[in-house]
Amino acid sequence: MIQSETLELLEWPRLCQHLSTFAATKLGAIVARNLPIPETQAESEQLLAQTKEVYELESRLHPGLSFEGIQDIGDSLERAILQSILPGEELLAIATTLAGTRNLRRVIDNQENVPVLSDLVSQLRTYPELEQEIHRCIDERGQVTDRASQKMGEIRIELRKIRGQITQKLQNIIQAKSGAIQEQLITQRSDRFVIPVKAPQKDAIPGIVHDTSTSGATLYVEPSSVVPLGNQLRQIIRKEQTEAEVIRRTLTEKVAAVTPDLERLLAIVTTLDLAVAKSRYSLWIGSNPPRFVHREDNEIITLRNLRHPLLVWQQQHEQGNPVIPVDLLISPQIRVVTITGPNTGGKTVTLKTLGLAAIMAKVGLFVPAREPVEMPWFSQVLADIGDEQSLQQSLSTFSGHIRRISRILEALEEGVRSQESGVRRKEEEEVRSQESGVRRKEEEEEIKLPIPNPQSPVPSPQSLVLLDEVGAGTDPVEGSALAIALLKYLANHTQLTMASTHFGELKALKYEDSRFENASVEFNETTLSPTYRLLWGIPGRSNALSIALRLGLKSEVVAEAKTQVGEATDEVNQVIAGLEAQRRNQETKAAEAQKLLRQAERLYKEVSDKAAALEAREKDLRASQEIAVQQAITQAKGEIAQVIRRLQKGTPNAQDAQQATASLNQIAQKYEPAPPPKPKPGFMPKVGDRVRIPKLGQTAEVLTIPDVDGNFNVRFGIMKMTVQLQDIESLDGQKPEPIVKTKPAPAVVTPPPAPAIRTSKNTVDLRGKRVADSEYILDKAISEAAGSIWIIHGHGTGKLKQGVHAFLQQHPRVINYEPAEQADGGSGVTIAHI
Repeated sequence: MIQSETLELLEWPRLCQHLSTFAATKLGAIVARNLPIPETQAESEQLLAQTKEVYELESRLHPGLSFEGIQDIGDSLERAILQSILPGEELLAIATTLAGTRNLRRVIDNQENVPVLSDLVSQLRTYPELEQEIHRCIDERGQVTDRASQKMGEIRIELRKIRGQITQKLQNIIQAKSGAIQEQLITQRSDRFVIPVKAPQKDAIPGIVHDTSTSGATLYVEPSSVVPLGNQLRQIIRKEQTEAEVIRRTLTEKVAAVTPDLERLLAIVTTLDLAVAKSRYSLWIGSNPPRFVHREDNEIITLRNLRHPLLVWQQQHEQGNPVIPVDLLISPQIRVVTITGPNTGGKTVTLKTLGLAAIMAKVGLFVPAREPVEMPWFSQVLADIGDEQSLQQSLSTFSGHIRRISRILEALEEGVRSQESGVRRKEEEEVRSQESGVRRKEEEEEIKLPIPNPQSPVPSPQSLVLLDEVGAGTDPVEGSALAIALLKYLANHTQLTMASTHFGELKALKYEDSRFENASVEFNETTLSPTYRLLWGIPGRSNALSIALRLGLKSEVVAEAKTQVGEATDEVNQVIAGLEAQRRNQETKAAEAQKLLRQAERLYKEVSDKAAALEAREKDLRASQEIAVQQAITQAKGEIAQVIRRLQKGTPNAQDAQQATASLNQIAQKYEPAPPPKPKPGFMPKVGDRVRIPKLGQTAEVLTIPDVDGNFNVRFGIMKMTVQLQDIESLDGQKPEPIVKTKPAPAVVTPPPAPAIRTSKNTVDLRGKRVADSEYILDKAISEAAGSIWIIHGHGTGKLKQGVHAFLQQHPRVINYEPAEQADGGSGVTIAHI
């Protein structure tokens, strides 16, 4: 009872209603409005994994997962099991649901890194043969088709024939008796074909009157000559209905045969729809995925910029006020947090926000807080928020609070008992499994069975308790004492308790017990209004007198009240005010530091982007230079080849050789890059030169030239010494040129002889290439070739082959070329001899 009561106090049904608006199916919306809360952490983690994968999947897909065609067929399946005959519309809904589910599974199967969703849809059976049979027998209007059976086809043909005869006879009567006809049309009354006849001339067209107009001026008559055909039509229609019922019964029986699988399909689709709704709702309110922490492992509860989800909805959907977030950073040893401060300051909203965040994480929803979102998994969320005063039940405010707190304590005891029973069941299962293992091994050796520990440790409490105005509604002294005792009890029996209060004695618990912590809601004394910000470590002031003044209470009454407060209370309030001012100062400095950090990050990004742009530009420039060099090389080779071909024509003489040499020199001057500027020669000391030794601050005379190691002798004054080349400089400040030691020339490695047969290394495939691209590829292959190369150009239009032969003809390294053997490709391949 207290669990459902807590959900009502936290306005959980309202949040579920908001969630249901994101569901794509009717059944998904129904389940979202009555969202079940998992009882184990494993279930919650499974639901969170589904939401995460859908969130990532929809970020890659546009417009996201589609549930088009999927309908709520649960009632139809129940009636199919009860051997009812389903109408065509419901059979068609089953077929479209199967098709929509198959499309949904196909989309998920085509995605990567979605193991949870893939495992979920792998259990789907969509029965395409049943879907095809339904579409064959039922049309888009839900009517049985002519092709559903041979008998149905024959009946429909006969129906059309009779209707045609009736229509033709009525048309003839209308033309023959046009003066008695009110309007030239054929209509139906009670499934009988009739024509509108003027009432005064009804005897002109004898027949059966099936209806009369409102004014009585028109009679709808079925002429006597058409009555036999109308009777025959009714009989055929009855046959059609009977045959359609047989067809729908057959289809219903096929549906009933696979109903368990279809119910399973409906459950999986609803699970997917819920995951999609949770993902879209979480994205809409700006939430992040939570991680469940274990406070026993010294992990901190981290909820930064936590916002109330209902207030976020109100802001975005209903254009409400901006939501002011709170920061909840709770150390592992803290078990009770007492929130103090003025009324209307946001204490109750903070309690509700934490409670909703805990439940949202349990059901697989993201939490509206900044990453990282880290909080424990709470087995129970119990709350006493609001006033349970009831005249009908003779309950005062205090009595209402105590009744609810008593139910909370009972729920905590039941939770502990269920945890203990769960631990015992687990131990018994382990013992049974070990006993069965022992029985298998008892023939081999004697093993001592473990005995369950009768004093197993009591599982740690996992509940969250939220108390609003604890101890209020009675004498302040007794209420304060009761609140202290209750919070100490809860510190021993809950994972976390958060309570709001105005009692000053509760603020002192922090200094008596390390499991307690103080927090307060901030109050702006300048505007005499709360800021709704939560401050940690500082007890708050109630500011009742300031609020009373702001709300319009007479100033003389407030002034008299201040005189009654007492000096001690005033001093405490001044100390708290000083702490609050100091905290605001630190927060201002932290905000300024954060601003500077953001500016630095922005400047770093700008510099990085500019560096990347310069690097890309330099890369493009190098690429264009390489292309220009390759073009120049190709053109130079062509000109050299022309010179060589001129020499090959006839018998060359000395004059021809001189002309060829001059041409080659011109080509070299044209295409050779300009030589780099000669490096400026460095200073090299010679015998008799004067040099400076900076280390000694002396000038000296060179006696010997430097050896291969750079050592040489100098003299300053009457002293001689050996110095190194890098330790001296010329009198005008030039550094000496370092001595380069020559290295022995590497041994020349003779390349292996070129292969005499065709291999992948000496084969060039130019099929699909353009002639311009092929010339560059051929030139590279010829320059690297050590023998003949095979060039595959294919037949095609012949342009590529012509371009290859023209290039080979003018290349200086190509001796000749010929078509390949038929086994190597024939005329589609050319062999070039290098």
